[in-house]
Amino acid sequence: MIYIVYILLSFISMQQETIFDFNKSSNIKDWRVINDGVMGGLSKGSFDLSSEGHAIFHGHVSTRNNGGFSSVRFSSLDVKASKKSKVILKIKGDGKKYQFRIKNNKENYYSYITTFQTSGDWEEIVIPVKEMFPSFRGGKLNQPNFSHNTIEEIAFLIANKKEEDFKLTIDSIDLK
Repeated sequence: MIYIVYILLSFISMQQETIFDFNKSSNIKDWRVINDGVMGGLSKGSFDLSSEGHAIFHGHVSTRNNGGFSSVRFSSLDVKASKKSKVILKIKGDGKKYQFRIKNNKENYYSYITTFQTSGDWEEIVIPVKEMFPSFRGGKLNQPNFSHNTIEEIAFLIANKKEEDFKLTIDSIDLK
């Protein structure tokens, strides 16, 4: 009997929870684009659905006026997580580097971040949450990596310190 319970608990812990699965009827109104205009920059980002039903985060990053970033956030979450959790992104990038960010409390001034390189093809990026470190305005904070039980916000950010157009296509975001 104990063995069966162990197997069931193992199976449940391996289950994948969908955070967001984009499709043609996805409601993306709660995704917010935040550009460097909040500090005088001139970058422009947009977040749309493609005709195939994928989310498209796209625009232009400008370094003029002390700018240099564009981001998109989703703060309507209450997802259970653990140190063993992994975020799985199904994306198609443009060969550029992006950050994926999470917050255990959407009111926190800082995020836990990781940077990933895109290839230009559809790919699956697997991010262990325990490797995501706390950061604020580009600086690493002297605090432990992510070790919380919830995720309340997710975000994508591009800030490669150069003028560039960008396009990140997102199919789904899962937690395993």
